Amino acid sequence: MLFNRLGSSELLVSEIGLGCMSLGTEEGKAVKLIHEALDRGVNFLDTADLYDEGRNEELVGKAVRGRRSDVIIATKVGNRRVPGQEGWVWDPSKAYIKSAVKDSLRRLGTDYIDLYQLHGGTIDDPIDETIEAFEELKQEGLIRYYGISSIRPNVIREYAKRSNIVSVMSQYSILDRRPEEEVLDLLKEQGISLIARGPVARGILSGSGEAKAEKGYLDYSKDELLSLLKQLEEHADGMDVSHLAIRYALSHAAVACTIPGASSLDQLLHNLAAGEMEPLSPQVVQRVQAITRANRYEQHR
Repeated sequence: MLFNRLGSSELLVSEIGLGCMSLGTEEGKAVKLIHEALDRGVNFLDTADLYDEGRNEELVGKAVRGRRSDVIIATKVGNRRVPGQEGWVWDPSKAYIKSAVKDSLRRLGTDYIDLYQLHGGTIDDPIDETIEAFEELKQEGLIRYYGISSIRPNVIREYAKRSNIVSVMSQYSILDRRPEEEVLDLLKEQGISLIARGPVARGILSGSGEAKAEKGYLDYSKDELLSLLKQLEEHADGMDVSHLAIRYALSHAAVACTIPGASSLDQLLHNLAAGEMEPLSPQVVQRVQAITRANRYEQHR
């Protein structure tokens, strides 16, 4: 497993991490999957207080007990549940962030979070107040670094300009190349890393891709996806399409880590096998780009 520095931080993260959202709520199974990932070189675990109403953080905490110093834990904040109401409300306020971090620390069973991320956000948020909350948490030693999880270029630009974020988590894959136009070069110039989520695009870029393509994906129709999967197989030089997809997400210099999810041991091992492969050559990257769309951000401004 290769490791990359996360932005300007001192964190060295495995190039393939584990997105923990799909682990489920069964403790034994989830802990076993996390242990397997750690034993195979993964050191970056991404969770959120929102996942399974905090249960996901609890499972991550149980899994890393006794090996906390070997693991980089990333979690998220900003979606506040209201007692007695279904769903959640968006709350990027300083008061909520500084309160929510204590609950995440308790669930994770740790006294610090390596990477605390704002879980969304819009340009209308009180951005300076949000930044102030993260900076105070750093000074208090409750978090080591902070970042944002966002697919909004205007929000990303503001945090890159006004804060000390070390990372941006964003959806990025062969089927969702939107970050390439407005985000990746900006982050590279600013010394901020991208954490790529969704590298296999809901499983469409996998061995079961044909079944997953039924509803389409972004601006791709089902038929377009089926045609594209065949073309990718032809251009993959014998590589599995899911491995090609994970390596593609890692091919830009701004990307430090990609976090495919896994709900089974087979999925986990298959994803991690991409870490044993050589980086894609510029020629393969260009061939992939030639047969796919350079999607644009239209709605998320």
